[in-house]
Amino acid sequence: MDFELKTLNRALVCSEKTDALIVLVPEGLAAGDDALSVLATLAIKSGDLELKPGKLLSAYRTPGIEATRVVLVGAGDASEKNVRTAVNAAMAVLKTSNAQRAVLCLGLLTNLQPETVRAAVVACADASYTYSTTKSKPVAAKLQKLAIAVDSLDPVQAGFDKAIALVKGIELAKEWANRPANHATPTLLAGVAKELGKLRRIKSEVLGHKEVEKLGMGAFLAVAQGTAEPLRFIVLRYEGGAKDEAPVVLIGKGITFDTGGISIKPAAEMDEMKFDMCGAASVLGTFRALAELQPALNVVGLIPACENMPGDKAIKPGDVVTSMSGQTIEILNTDAEGRLVLCDALTYAARFKPRAVVDIATLTGACVVALGGVRSGLFSSNEALAESLARAGDSSLDLCWRMPLDDDYADGLKTNFADVANVAGRAGGAVTAAKFLQRFAADFAWAHLDIAGTGWKSGQAKGATGRPVPLLLDFLLAQATSVSMAPAAPKARAAKGRAPAAKTRA
Repeated sequence: MDFELKTLNRALVCSEKTDALIVLVPEGLAAGDDALSVLATLAIKSGDLELKPGKLLSAYRTPGIEATRVVLVGAGDASEKNVRTAVNAAMAVLKTSNAQRAVLCLGLLTNLQPETVRAAVVACADASYTYSTTKSKPVAAKLQKLAIAVDSLDPVQAGFDKAIALVKGIELAKEWANRPANHATPTLLAGVAKELGKLRRIKSEVLGHKEVEKLGMGAFLAVAQGTAEPLRFIVLRYEGGAKDEAPVVLIGKGITFDTGGISIKPAAEMDEMKFDMCGAASVLGTFRALAELQPALNVVGLIPACENMPGDKAIKPGDVVTSMSGQTIEILNTDAEGRLVLCDALTYAARFKPRAVVDIATLTGACVVALGGVRSGLFSSNEALAESLARAGDSSLDLCWRMPLDDDYADGLKTNFADVANVAGRAGGAVTAAKFLQRFAADFAWAHLDIAGTGWKSGQAKGATGRPVPLLLDFLLAQATSVSMAPAAPKARAAKGRAPAAKTRA
């Protein structure tokens, strides 16, 4: 969809010729004498329009308003969350109409902020997104152009620009996460990285089997050995800061399809394991957004990409492999493969002398049980990093929740046959998975985002969400002006399981 930010006051909005006019109506609406204000005021007074977020009233061929149809939608207190809810409701109405051009009027909202515009634009894009790549006769969305009407451009232009960059990143992440595994192989993901490498300040490098073997990534190689599809280790660099400035490293789990290997998954809903590379997709999407905004910082993206298949060369429960760090791992369950590819990527990340490392992975069903699809699980061995990610989750409406990392959780990973086992017992599975990764991240500030519950939706709305691209982008933009983070201590403190700041929006 094409977005445009336009200066249109209430009177000009009434004279704008368009197929549909969406008007967000807040609590405490200031009355006016223009046709739009009169319509909204009468609708509220008569009780036909509730101002609860998402409540709607549609009108057709309204006197004094040039738009063919008008959709008044309650926005509550006009918080970013309520604006998102209101826009989603209005866009659902337009999807069933023939509207090709629309105007979203934000002029009734007082003290309009850049982040409110950002929330509105991203919600519009999310509601209108459709996947079509593998359909023989794709049907284009009818709504093609959307103008955001505001009283003045200057106060909100930055929010609009940020939204456009974010939409491009989210939609790239959705596209590749939604693709079937045979249309999103490790080789094809590497192709996306190469295309990103053509954009300003981005460089890409792709390592194959020989290079990965030379590096000693025994854990990553072990996961990939059961499939005929060649692995790829993708390295992206965004160079917006000084050459000597330590980068933030993002690591995305890139299992392009996960059968579980020899520890094979049940057949029901196994098709959704194409989404096991949502972490990788989020890194690609974040780099796309960085290319648009050009912030002053350095970022490295690492994606270990492969399939997990039960071939005749596949790893078996009880096998012991040697990771790039030199630590040996007993593989008790081949369906706990994500942590195996990530641990080698974490070791590789150390060569960049990073200011912080964040890995993103659809890692555990246990995190889905714990947090559902509302919040991503946040684990970190560094307080400053954890706080920064939690704030970014709040500001972007891409929420996360801090989970514990007490040392006692690692007891279940002990084994008689290697330095560490790749799984512990069923209890606390999301935490023990994070404890496994923590072993390989002792030399830098590290955080882990478990997006198993938030990376995609099941059921009728099945599809990738593009999360946590919004969280990652807000986190990185904040780092562009912040001081470097201190490395984590070799033995990290136990993270405190607590709620985010009071202004967190659920």
